[in-house]
Amino acid sequence: MRFLFVVPPLAGHVNPTLAVAAELTARGHQVAWTGPAAALAPLLPAGAALHPAGDPDVPGGTAALHERRPGLRGLAALRFLWAEALIPLAHAMLPGVDRAVTSFAPDVVVADQQALAGPLVARRHGLPWATSATTSAEFYRPFDGVPKVGEWVGERLAGLLADCGAPAGWDPRFSPHLILLFSTPELMGDATVPASAGTAGRAPLALVGPAFGARPPAGDFPWRRLDPGRARVLVSLGTLNREAGAAFYPAVLRAADALADRVQLILAAPADLVPAVPPQVLHQEYVPQLRLLPHLDAVLCHGGHNTVCEALAHGLPLVVAPVRDDQPVVARQVADAGAGVRVRFTRPRTDELRQALTAVLDDPAHRTAARRIQASFAAAGGAAAAADRLEKLPPGPARPHPRTPTDSATVKGP
Repeated sequence: MRFLFVVPPLAGHVNPTLAVAAELTARGHQVAWTGPAAALAPLLPAGAALHPAGDPDVPGGTAALHERRPGLRGLAALRFLWAEALIPLAHAMLPGVDRAVTSFAPDVVVADQQALAGPLVARRHGLPWATSATTSAEFYRPFDGVPKVGEWVGERLAGLLADCGAPAGWDPRFSPHLILLFSTPELMGDATVPASAGTAGRAPLALVGPAFGARPPAGDFPWRRLDPGRARVLVSLGTLNREAGAAFYPAVLRAADALADRVQLILAAPADLVPAVPPQVLHQEYVPQLRLLPHLDAVLCHGGHNTVCEALAHGLPLVVAPVRDDQPVVARQVADAGAGVRVRFTRPRTDELRQALTAVLDDPAHRTAARRIQASFAAAGGAAAAADRLEKLPPGPARPHPRTPTDSATVKGP
């Protein structure tokens, strides 16, 4: 079979597709990606087939998330996400995704939940499509407390369908064929699929656990500076939120200074936002996170779903300081599961951070809960389970497969 992955240019949304695609390839299937090529190429493995969609200049799109949104919080950030990033990105990607489907002739489209052009094109071509949900926030009725915001998002989606000539009355965020959700009930509890996603709300939801793909090299890391005599804690705000940490990083460093006799922080942060770094803190612009996690005792992060799942997959308890978007939902999941402590990101307090770090390092209940979730991830199957479900989808209408990709580029190695 041939699988086309439609993804936005966001590392956390691409990473699970790398692992699933590697599993499918190992089973003899063919895979390709489509999305903004300039941003995706560094995230994909060498030799990957990449069909450009949305390049070179996406008006708004995900570039706006990096350039114009760092200071936004709450509903303002949510409105910006939809109006200035996701909807413009869908419009920009639509022609390229259509060309990718024509050129690559996939049997199945796998569309990230924020790559809305994927479902639109798949439906246009009569292809089955699976949703790749890299976060569980959309399955928690996120607008129950703010119904007018939910209505506003629904209007944006309805407008997108109308603008693209698609029939009304369906939600491109939720496939009626298959939804791959990279989590487990032990972390997220019960998931709810909107009724519009499938017949009588019974869309096939597969909680497959996280899938971890290979990452590009993160540069040199001073492994010898890791101190075996102290608890080691990674501090990371991810790729989209790191620039928002101007007040947060100093508070973390003050908390670390109060625990200097027993804790070593590994801080991943922009150099211009970090004041004088104490000698016991190991500061890097970027770190090889997956390689580093086995050497850690805890993680302090923003509540990004990928970072949280990577930490829990190693049985590590968390301190979570959510910034925006789905992060408050993920932080609540961590706290409700007992696997960590939630702290404030805005106006951070040094004593709160110090107490939270002490709690996750000293209270064995947090580590026990993290290891329970770790076991659930392993049992769920990850990339192998996702590939199993994708293989069972009936392929779309027969069409000639091209001998060579006529509208794609091969990703070159570093």
